[in-house]
Amino acid sequence: MIITICIGSSCHLKGSREIVFKLEDLIKLHNLSDKIELVGSFCIGNCKSGVCVKVDNDLFSLLPDETEGFFTDEILRRLSNDCNQL
Repeated sequence: MIITICIGSSCHLKGSREIVFKLEDLIKLHNLSDKIELVGSFCIGNCKSGVCVKVDNDLFSLLPDETEGFFTDEILRRLSNDCNQL
């Protein structure tokens, strides 16, 4: 799974750096470094709401205080679904 976080100026001001750090910690906490690639990108194109985060090809808008819930609801759920399909 590839998680891309916008680090462009608008998203930086909305907390992209904090989201990157939180996701890094959550990935380590859950021992998922071999399953998740965390990358940065400049302007993903949806600057209005929050920090642009792309999970594979799905686009989300995220605020820093939503990161842990997002990780549980989206990332862990998707990884669980991938494992169940094997």
